[in-house]
Amino acid sequence: MPLDTTDGVKALQLITSRYDQREWRKKIEKTLSLPPKGLGDEVQRKIFLYLKIELQAYKSRRADQPSWIVGGYATREVIDRARYNPTHVDSTMTKDQVALLGVDPGPEVDEGWWEEMLVKWFEEPEEEEERVESEEETPSEVEQEEGSAGAE
Repeated sequence: MPLDTTDGVKALQLITSRYDQREWRKKIEKTLSLPPKGLGDEVQRKIFLYLKIELQAYKSRRADQPSWIVGGYATREVIDRARYNPTHVDSTMTKDQVALLGVDPGPEVDEGWWEEMLVKWFEEPEEEEERVESEEETPSEVEQEEGSAGAE
């Protein structure tokens, strides 16, 4: 299940407010390397993709893995550009939608929260439901096979 709106806001705030804190840089880079489908809200997904693309460091696409510019003037410029002119993010974006950028998410967002957020990012309950349904079907298939074997 992708992140709900509240956790999505906190994740974006974390990326855009704590980039100058050394202890958060690797976690922010890890978050930027995640697939955007982990955010449930479409607006948040657009903002995340904007940050992911704009903060990507120039590297050889064939030889080097992607990396991000996290910290310093370049990061601040990308965030300020989005806040000043939201159409840099998307043509339909408004100032209210990007107002969350650069705002600290609060003390409840700590290392434990970040680890839980990673788990939520990749949770897919649909797959679990499908497994339960297939397990329910399996006994009836076995019964059918036993019934046909006994008839022979």
